[in-house]
Amino acid sequence: MSIFRKLAGQTAIYGLSSVLGRMLNYLLVPLYTAVFLPGEYGIVTELYAYVAFLNILYIYGLETAYFRFSEKGDSKYFDLAFTSILFTSVALSGVLWIFSETIANLLQYPNQGNLVRWLSAILAIDAIVAIPFARLRKEGKAKTFAVFKLSNIGLNILLNLFFILFCPWFLENHPDHFLSFVYDPSIGVGYVFLSNLIANAAYLIFFVPLWGKVRIRFASDEWKKMMNYAWPILIIGFAGVTNEMLSRAILKYRLPEGYYSNYTNLEILGIFGACYKLSVFMTLAVQAFRYAFEPFFFAQAQEKNSPAIFSKVMTYFVLFTSFSWLVFSIFMNQYAPIFLRQSSYLEALNAVPWLLGGGLFLGVFYNLSLWYKLTDKTLYGAYISLLGAFVTLILNWALIPLYGFMGSAYATFISYLIMVIISYLWGRRHYAVPYEISKIIFYIALAGSGIVLNEYLGGTLTVSLLIAALFLTLSFLFEKKNFSSTKS
Repeated sequence: MSIFRKLAGQTAIYGLSSVLGRMLNYLLVPLYTAVFLPGEYGIVTELYAYVAFLNILYIYGLETAYFRFSEKGDSKYFDLAFTSILFTSVALSGVLWIFSETIANLLQYPNQGNLVRWLSAILAIDAIVAIPFARLRKEGKAKTFAVFKLSNIGLNILLNLFFILFCPWFLENHPDHFLSFVYDPSIGVGYVFLSNLIANAAYLIFFVPLWGKVRIRFASDEWKKMMNYAWPILIIGFAGVTNEMLSRAILKYRLPEGYYSNYTNLEILGIFGACYKLSVFMTLAVQAFRYAFEPFFFAQAQEKNSPAIFSKVMTYFVLFTSFSWLVFSIFMNQYAPIFLRQSSYLEALNAVPWLLGGGLFLGVFYNLSLWYKLTDKTLYGAYISLLGAFVTLILNWALIPLYGFMGSAYATFISYLIMVIISYLWGRRHYAVPYEISKIIFYIALAGSGIVLNEYLGGTLTVSLLIAALFLTLSFLFEKKNFSSTKS
């Protein structure tokens, strides 16, 4: 069981940087929802949705390709991946910078080209440090990875507090202070992006010891080999972001005007975006697991009992995420008002359980993805992801006019479920893993039933606690033998 403990330990450390870091970052949501109106927060929601798409384009699958081809102590593929991303990032961000005003006008944000310019710099830095961060993961330097990530997040929080909270308060009492030359109130919500940019620039400082060792390398044969593996990963990434972000990119355009009588479409986008943040808890659990699992399954693939190991990892993963789905859904009324400070932001809470469930299925899909990554059949992963993106697009297009933001929540849940089913069926043909399907279905169904039952019974704190306890009791009975063997 030492293998599982090692994976759990790595996941815990990555989880510390992701979960604790994002939890700290999430403390900004009460600030944003207290200071900014829904229409202003809608700008943040929409632009970061586009950033998610562009992040995939900037890295274009080379992070996973680096894991696949690099060997311990061999820096050749690291240099190739880094060189490729460095040049393309500078080029792409240069284009965004040049056409920033035009892009801002197309997005209906006139005279705010500075937001596009700042985002172009954020994207470039994120991409340039992606391969160095991947190297830390490959070398098992999870603690260094966590320190760098947490430092960035801490700096971002401090900058947000400084620009959005401290400067307006201080200058109101001391208008002639030199700080007035630093702070410009007309930037407003733009300080969210400027703080992100300054914090990201710190990454370049963190990796200073590495920059002198990086060699700009061009080798066409090796680069082509990496790209042949990577380009389907690019498609998978685009499709995945489509599933996650499309609703926030098109909601204000697809939603009929006046659907929500008390709010504009941009305000509804801000409300939905704020509630979408509550599903971040599942996203973080999945992200922490993925950081640890990807190098893990490449390392374990040659072991005789690797399919059995992968099966057990899936069972434990589903058990944990199903319980998370249940807990974050049934106790939502208790914790949501703490993060969403204005009552208007609570309007979309009923979408959150569907979004959390979609995040669970996304995690299962990541778990299943080992079959096409280990067999070098990444094109199959692209097909599945494209189908998921197509389903997401069609369902959002059809359901938003009928059900508003709930249509987007339904689309997220259904598309990820379809991807899981197809990936499992195809994976059995190419890399058979004896997954414990009955247990997996039971845990997911138990969590979903608990959420429905909690709503039916009124969702009081007592009812929610009893439902959570019932889940833990039943899952313990199912896994009692495995827990005993783990201790031994």
